[in-house]
Amino acid sequence: MMRLADPGARARRTTEPVVPMINVVFLLLVFFLITAVIAPPDPLPVVLPEGPEGAVAEGETALFLAADGRVSYAGAEGDAVYALLPPGPLEVRADAGADARAFAALAVRLRAAGVTEMRLVTFAGEGS
Repeated sequence: MMRLADPGARARRTTEPVVPMINVVFLLLVFFLITAVIAPPDPLPVVLPEGPEGAVAEGETALFLAADGRVSYAGAEGDAVYALLPPGPLEVRADAGADARAFAALAVRLRAAGVTEMRLVTFAGEGS
């Protein structure tokens, strides 16, 4: 006697549900979007000085003065910075450990390059 398979008991596919995998991928995507660095890092390591009123960065580009006297602006460093500066006001992020003579020399060079106003970015101290 020949046994035939029951048509109602067909071999069912054992497929894994896709929804949990989609959920995991979505959660990973959200995690990486939240933890990603949106803004590029500063070109020079600068610790902002404490001031009575924290000046919030307004422009996309700022001139950076490192503690060792190096300057950076819009990806350029050194003397090439002064050729790139726009005339008018300029945001300056000077390191708190920068020498006062280096800052004064920077101010003279900025004035010669056509900068009319320097806005020093600080952070609000605890006593402010």
